[in-house]
Amino acid sequence: MAKIRKDIEENSAALQEEYNELPQQITDKLKWFSDQKIGVIFHWGLYSQAGIVESWQLSKEDDWARKKGAWREDLSTLRKDYWSLSQVFNPEKFNPQHWAKMAKIAGFRYMLFTTKHHDGFNMYDTQYSDYKITNSESTFHTNKHADILKHLINAFHNEGIATGLYYSKADWHSNDYWRKEEEPIGRYASYNPLKEPKTWEKFSQYVENQLTELIKNYGPIDILWLDGGWVNTDHNEYLPMDKIVTKLRKIQPDLLVVDRAVGGKYENYVTPERKIPEIPPKKAWESNIPLAKNWGYVPNDEYKTFEEILNSVIQVVALGGNIILGIGPKPDGTLPKKAQEIMEKLGEWVKIYGEGIYETRPYKSFTQSGWYFTYKQNSVFAFHKNTDDTLCLNLAQFPAKIKKIINMETNQTLTMNQRKVVVLQKSPFVGVQIKLEENL
Repeated sequence: MAKIRKDIEENSAALQEEYNELPQQITDKLKWFSDQKIGVIFHWGLYSQAGIVESWQLSKEDDWARKKGAWREDLSTLRKDYWSLSQVFNPEKFNPQHWAKMAKIAGFRYMLFTTKHHDGFNMYDTQYSDYKITNSESTFHTNKHADILKHLINAFHNEGIATGLYYSKADWHSNDYWRKEEEPIGRYASYNPLKEPKTWEKFSQYVENQLTELIKNYGPIDILWLDGGWVNTDHNEYLPMDKIVTKLRKIQPDLLVVDRAVGGKYENYVTPERKIPEIPPKKAWESNIPLAKNWGYVPNDEYKTFEEILNSVIQVVALGGNIILGIGPKPDGTLPKKAQEIMEKLGEWVKIYGEGIYETRPYKSFTQSGWYFTYKQNSVFAFHKNTDDTLCLNLAQFPAKIKKIINMETNQTLTMNQRKVVVLQKSPFVGVQIKLEENL
């Protein structure tokens, strides 16, 4: 069994939860979400400047993040130097329009962006913290794109791509979470919220204020993706989600909220991380898979091959989920070359085969070894990893009346011989469209 990384917050029970009653607007929005299929998440912040695994090295308990290359030998020096990165982080080559165009080329239907990671550095113009990209101490604050989030949201909307916000509920820079006079041991608050309720109340209000300004000032927003699953009632870190979400949905009534690894009515869809679940969740779901080894930018990172990424896309979609692919932009604001190469290849593939991906659902009435099936309306789509040999799809036991079968690469009609079709294509994953006499 593969070792689970310690940065992964997972709740096995939540992954198999079912929905209770939902507002109709949220039910409709979840159907919309399940149609989108492929998205992108950008992990970007001060950690890209340091070239380390997001902001995890700040947490003493999370020594796994420092074992293969602590940014500084001494933890107190590491923290001091890391907090100071806000003064030198200067992504002067940031071009939001280019990011959005590349996402459009790749076939991404929605985008999530890290507004604030656990380190507490805000990648937008918050009014509730001075630790932000637009602060006068930030080198970047005079740049025309200083309010990074605003320009990114506008650019993606202009390309017709839906937008969502990643926000860590924890904040290691906040004096109401990690108090300056105390030594935080792990990722949790440096004090017991039950014993210090007034301090926790201040922090809780801070979270509410920031989430409200994000939805109010940067909308329309489709998804609020809350990370920091340890911030929950089990650890006495209670946030009044009923109150907060009610407030947010007065601004954006169909806002999807993903309170990751917490479960319950505000984990509107579930997010298995770095894996494809063997048993599909009962709720809508989204596998999170980075293109490289890390979510954020790390120099000389190991990237997955395009074939690996495509294999994950097809498996996830055939199981009924979405997939969100992680990209870590460089500290200068550009997207890594290897990430762009994968995006371009994915875009070329979905131009030809996307009809069998977007707006589809898993087809469970027919199985065949090595083949993955999806459907929508009057078509079933069959995908198979290319073996460089002629592939045979045996439809002898296919349960519906077939009108015709189309080679998706050439758009030519294939001939059935004894209910078998032969498929020969150049794609790393071949696909055929089985058109039916009636809608499913």
